[in-house]
Amino acid sequence: MKAILERIARSRSGERCGIYSVCSAHPIAIEAALIHALRNGESMACIEATSNQVNQDGGYTGMQPTGFRDFVYGIADSVGFARSRVVLGGDHLGPNPWQQKPAKAAMSAAETMVSAYVAAGFRKIHLDCSMACADDKGSLQDETTARRSAQLCAAAERAWSRAGGEPPVYVIGTEVPVPGGAAQELHAPEVTTPAAARATIDKHREIFAEAGLGEAWKRVIAAVVQPGVEFTNTSVVDYDPGKAGALSRALDDYPGMVFEAHSTDYQTPAALAQLVRDHFAILKVGPAVTFAIREALWALDAIEMDWIDAGRWSRLRETAIERMKADPRHWSKYYASSGAELAYDLQYSLSDRIRYYWGQPDIVAAQEKLFDNLTQDPPPLALISQYLPSAFQSARANGASLAPKALVVEHVRGVLAGYSSACMPPGGC
Repeated sequence: MKAILERIARSRSGERCGIYSVCSAHPIAIEAALIHALRNGESMACIEATSNQVNQDGGYTGMQPTGFRDFVYGIADSVGFARSRVVLGGDHLGPNPWQQKPAKAAMSAAETMVSAYVAAGFRKIHLDCSMACADDKGSLQDETTARRSAQLCAAAERAWSRAGGEPPVYVIGTEVPVPGGAAQELHAPEVTTPAAARATIDKHREIFAEAGLGEAWKRVIAAVVQPGVEFTNTSVVDYDPGKAGALSRALDDYPGMVFEAHSTDYQTPAALAQLVRDHFAILKVGPAVTFAIREALWALDAIEMDWIDAGRWSRLRETAIERMKADPRHWSKYYASSGAELAYDLQYSLSDRIRYYWGQPDIVAAQEKLFDNLTQDPPPLALISQYLPSAFQSARANGASLAPKALVVEHVRGVLAGYSSACMPPGGC
């Protein structure tokens, strides 16, 4: 975790230096992140799995922490990115997948999960106990959240003592944005007040000390707060540094910490850079990356229809929409539309619920057929430029392949470029 600690120290010394973390289990998203870091000469690439994606029960990806680790390492090996430069993180690790259970049972499951993450080599651990369980009454107070976070931290420390290696670093916080973006339209979210941020940090520090976790507290690197950024199905709330200045200055009392900003998806490069300047130095991105994957795949689908004989079409877009309609569990709480409006939401919503379906066998088969068709019969340059102009120009400038998957990777790198430039200004970080 030396690279993370060095960047945080440089951020707190006044440099615009930060960390961007790609939260995705999509293989192309991970490949794009590693290729982007490799081509930029970055010292590390941070890849995170969420408690819903990956846990001891398999999550919605079907992977346990060791499986996700091996999955990421396999991609790293394939692109020539050293495993030692991959930082694995666990996002929203807490009772979230088991909220329907009483707190005792949910926290027991969360302890098992956190221990499995650390044992598998994950070393950036977000302790998120902000959600209420079945027998909790109302919203949770800092006291309860801090005690539950300490319980999970103790489990993580025990797992690390058995596994060895570098010690884990931790992220805490109670004002955690909704994972994956808000479901409804909203005005600018309330920025966390300095008093609330201080109260959360101080209470966690107090409880950690009571629990004998003083040494672990020294490795608490960040707190999750709301800097005033969010996105919904159709809109983005942009960062306003004027509203977050007082919150940023609250870190003056905590020299070893920064803030971690969730839901930074779809922020402009200038906004991302300003977030890092204001010590929101850990930027999380997820749906914006898979949204870019969907954009590129739909572009390739359009190229296929313009170039390949109709009898050979993969019908990727059609297959994906049909699968989502047949299995609405991942989007029904987010979209209240029907008919043509629903078809639009399923494809183009900024919350990108389609990301839950890419691993479905029929969609995987359609994507493979799409790639095979355009590999066997490469489309002309003009057609690639028509539908994927930025990826086309980037690939040509870098001497990269114009193969279908390579074009998707280049398109995703366009999103990641805003993050890397915000976190690593000219001259390096």
